[in-house]
Amino acid sequence: MPQNDRARQFAALHRKEHPLVLYNIWDAGGAKAIAKAGASAVATGSWSIAAAHGYDDGEVIPLDLVLTIVERICASVDVPVTVDFEGGYATAPRDVAENVRRVLRAGAIGINFEDRIVGGEGLHPVSVQAKRIEAIRSMAKEEDVPIFINARTDLFLGKDPETHKDRISEALDREAAYADAGASGFFVPGLTELDLLSDITAAANLPVNAMMLRDLSSMSDVKGCGVSRFSYGPAPFFSAATDLETRFREIREVPD
Repeated sequence: MPQNDRARQFAALHRKEHPLVLYNIWDAGGAKAIAKAGASAVATGSWSIAAAHGYDDGEVIPLDLVLTIVERICASVDVPVTVDFEGGYATAPRDVAENVRRVLRAGAIGINFEDRIVGGEGLHPVSVQAKRIEAIRSMAKEEDVPIFINARTDLFLGKDPETHKDRISEALDREAAYADAGASGFFVPGLTELDLLSDITAAANLPVNAMMLRDLSSMSDVKGCGVSRFSYGPAPFFSAATDLETRFREIREVPD
C-alpha cells in the first residue's frame, strides 16, 4: 500500500465509538508480534526505544540510530507505523521539519510531537510550538504524505493530579492552536481523571489520545469518555523487561 494511503488509513482509525489501541513497541520484532496479533497500526515509544538500546530518554539516543530502527520496523510490517519523535531533535521549525522528513522517508506515516522543551525547563510557548507544527505540515505536503501529527502537551504528565483541573483551560488553548497549525490529534499523557478527559474530548477539535496510566488500565475503564486513541507508553517495555528478569531468576533457582 502506498505511504499516503497508509497515512489516510491510520487517520481513519481514530474514532470515538471504536478507539484505536496502540501497544507501543521498540523494535521490528515487537512490531511483527503486535501486527501478527491483529494490531491495525504500530506505534513506537521513545522511552522504550532508548532504554532497549542502552540510552536514557530525552533525545539521548542518536537520531541516526532511531531512524535505522524506524526503517526496520516499517519494512517488517504491512500496517501503518507512527513514531514517538519527542521534540523533533531540534528547536527551530525548519530543522524540526527536516528531521521529520527523514522519519517519513524511513517509511512512517505519523509522529508524536511534544511541546516540552527537551533538555530544558517547561513547555514551548503556544505560538512557538504552533510554528513548529506548521513547518512539519508544510514539509509533509512537499513529500505528498498526509502525516498524522499527534500534538502532545506535557501539561499533565508528571504533575500533581490535584492540579490537573486547573490546567484544562490551557490545554484546550493549546489544542486549538495546534489544530489551526495543522495537527491531526491531541495527546494528553498523564491525564487520567475520566471527567477531565471528557471535558477535553467534548471541547477539542482534534481526536484525543490518552495514555493508559494509573487509574486507566483497560478499555472498560475509559469507555464513554470520548477518547479516540489509547496508547501505553513505556509500560510494554517495563513488562517485557520484568518478564526477562523473572524468567532468568527462575532458571537460576532450578537445582542442579
